[in-house]
Amino acid sequence: MTDTQVVVAGCGPVGAFLAAELRLAGASVVVLERLAEPDPHSRAFRLQTRTLELLDHRGLLGRFEATAIKIPKTHFAAIRPPLLDLDKLDSEHPFTLGIPQARTEAHLEAHARGLGVEIRRGHEITGVDQDDEGVRIAVRGPDGEYELTAGYLVGCDGGRSTVRKLAGIGFPGRAGQVSALLGDVTLDAPDEFPSGIPGTLRTPHGLVMAVGMPGEGIRVFTCEFGREVPGRDVPVTLEELRAAVRRVSGRDIGMSEPTWLARFTDASRLADSYRKGRVFLAGDAAHVHFPIGAQGLNLGLQDAMNLGWKLGARLGGRAGEELLDTYDRERRPAAERVILETRAQLALMDPAETIDPVRELFRELLAIDEVNLHLSRLLTGLDARYPAPEGAHPLVGALVPPIALDGGVRVAELLRSAKPLLLDLTGRFPLPPGWAGRVERVEHKAAGGTGPGAILIRPDGYVAWAAEDGDQGLAEALRTWFGTS
Repeated sequence: MTDTQVVVAGCGPVGAFLAAELRLAGASVVVLERLAEPDPHSRAFRLQTRTLELLDHRGLLGRFEATAIKIPKTHFAAIRPPLLDLDKLDSEHPFTLGIPQARTEAHLEAHARGLGVEIRRGHEITGVDQDDEGVRIAVRGPDGEYELTAGYLVGCDGGRSTVRKLAGIGFPGRAGQVSALLGDVTLDAPDEFPSGIPGTLRTPHGLVMAVGMPGEGIRVFTCEFGREVPGRDVPVTLEELRAAVRRVSGRDIGMSEPTWLARFTDASRLADSYRKGRVFLAGDAAHVHFPIGAQGLNLGLQDAMNLGWKLGARLGGRAGEELLDTYDRERRPAAERVILETRAQLALMDPAETIDPVRELFRELLAIDEVNLHLSRLLTGLDARYPAPEGAHPLVGALVPPIALDGGVRVAELLRSAKPLLLDLTGRFPLPPGWAGRVERVEHKAAGGTGPGAILIRPDGYVAWAAEDGDQGLAEALRTWFGTS
């Protein structure tokens, strides 16, 4: 007998979102968070389009939009102009959302608590031992040490993941080659900052960026290539940040009152596997890369939604172990894609003179609508899709498109329950016998007659099966993704 079905290590945005998804699937969850209080500092300040779609599927998007700003354009590799035109994306949310990570975390933690998730702050995992029956987790809490047993353990505890190390999962990759600093500071003369605000200055010595954060002050960022990379644990001082700005820009900029100073590099690493027995990884515990456009945060939230319904289905007896194996097969390639793209951006940001012609050529390419759209989809996660069987409908493996339905109903609204859904657009696709209690079926006509005859949608919004006419393959898809009837 276990204490809980799932233990989630880490109550950042990824851990909180995963815990909520598990509760929606009917699983019992305990979240262990090492920090006694939420971190008030925000590494990331953006939610990408694909993430906004997933939040919309759960009815959460409104609370995020209420305290954020919509960003319809963004840069690629700090090349501007031209910018990426996100408003041309095929999405109901053709923009990114400017919101501090701390606020995103607060929204998602409140969502998880509202669903009954137990969150224990100040509790740190010190040991992991698993067998065929479950996982035994040694914990150090405010009142001493204790053991917690669970069916599964998920490490959402960051790039230095204790869970990953204790489970013995390798984390190979490329060590950091650049030295980067950031500081949330007060500038003596904001109008005189060398990059402009917002803006980017690229010189032979590196890059300086600055951005104004509503209600958060000004964030200054420096990136120097070919400079010795200090250890991550070496504290950053205000003078170190000022010296970096001075080296790159050639100007001494007055700044004071830092609320946060941090250092990072372009280290890129990917876990050997996202699963080892009863232990899973999600978010930065599974993948790290250079932080451009908050893509690590968004990648992690998409990990959480993928794993949550699958693990919940397994625990509820609605799926076998083979469903859990699809988590690694679907999410590792997504991380590989982001690592490739962030490394490409950083290569283009290199101030070396030999890179200048490549940047100029890229500037020309960004002015081509098709290229601009391709890179916009890449940065916002809209190009992500999962493997589909040979001969499957073109929608299979993609996120369900925003098909306009009769009565003004939106597809996103049909996914709020986080259950599998058969969307019948013609009234000719009944569920096979025995599936009515496991899969919801809804009839709607597509406005203008667009869309296929029917779509089988996974709880995470991805298409498991679709057909124009005839239900060939429907029963097999139901068995593959949602267990035997």
